Amino acid sequence: MPSLGGPRLAAPVECVPVGSDSPPAWPVPLIAPSLLSADFARLGEQARQVENADWLHVDVMDNHFVPNLTIGLPVVVDLRRATSLPLDCHLMIDNPDRWAPPYAEAGAHNVTFHVEAAGDPVQTARAIRAAGALVGLAVKPGTPLEPYRDLLGEFDTLLVMTVEPGFGGQEFMEEVLPKVRAARRDVASGHLKLFVEVDGGINGTTIVAAAEAGADVFVAGSAVYAADDPARAVEALREQARAVAAG
Repeated sequence: MPSLGGPRLAAPVECVPVGSDSPPAWPVPLIAPSLLSADFARLGEQARQVENADWLHVDVMDNHFVPNLTIGLPVVVDLRRATSLPLDCHLMIDNPDRWAPPYAEAGAHNVTFHVEAAGDPVQTARAIRAAGALVGLAVKPGTPLEPYRDLLGEFDTLLVMTVEPGFGGQEFMEEVLPKVRAARRDVASGHLKLFVEVDGGINGTTIVAAAEAGADVFVAGSAVYAADDPARAVEALREQARAVAAG
């Protein structure tokens, strides 16, 4: 298992992924700014503007699985050199069974792929972990969680999309929160140990609803990079999520 670096910030609770017998722990809640909302001409600089974040969310889109084309493996390799933040790579691509493990080999700390695109999610998860990363399973808003709950023991992160994948700036879909609640119940019962991550439309208002539902990792794009001070926006989101966790 790699050394999963990045800031360790005080928080009310801890959550541990299941990727090894003695996995590293991050305090939660975690804030993961999304580079999808950053200036693509200045990605290294934009990454360094949010060094107080916990993870850096990297949206990889192939213009097949989703109708948008963003960045790929060479950019992830360069980002790994540009920031000390753990890279949370979200692969919105066809055939992740083939293409996902190289992202772990490139130094991504968490590699998430979509269940809708995978031929063999368990085999792919094991290949990613063998390549040295944590592994996440993503589900679109319209994809039910129930058929895949038995697979979640193979994963370190469940990424519940709170918008349709493909574009930033969309409105948060509160109707997907029952999936977050179901996953949190499984974690609370001891049946699972994983991060419950939400991605899409997260801002100062919606982060409260997502945290109350049980999310502990929050991907935020526009709410961070459209702010005058992205680092301050990260801290404000973290404090809001902490307040919910504290009760």
